[in-house]
Amino acid sequence: MKSEDTPFVGGPLDGRVLPVLIGITGHPPKTYRIPVPGIDGGPSTVLIYRRVQASTSKRLGLHQGWKYEYDPEGDASERRFKLPWSPGPRKGAGGGRATPENNADE
Repeated sequence: MKSEDTPFVGGPLDGRVLPVLIGITGHPPKTYRIPVPGIDGGPSTVLIYRRVQASTSKRLGLHQGWKYEYDPEGDASERRFKLPWSPGPRKGAGGGRATPENNADE
């Protein structure tokens, strides 16, 4: 597997550069989770870093690498990609969709 040296900003890993495995698209993962065991058998925590663009070139504005920024909120601020055809929360009786019961022969 191929890896890329990626800088970490903020949190306990501030200023460190770690090798991160890159996927088949050539990008590191969007989130980087680091499990931290608790002290003296206490509850463990997970540090979450989010991938952001490191910089752009001056002349053409092209992308020049990635970095990870610390996310102190963790899973509470996690964004999930939602497909338009995925079932979502239903509003009202019909959910705004045409069903045979709602649209009988007119």
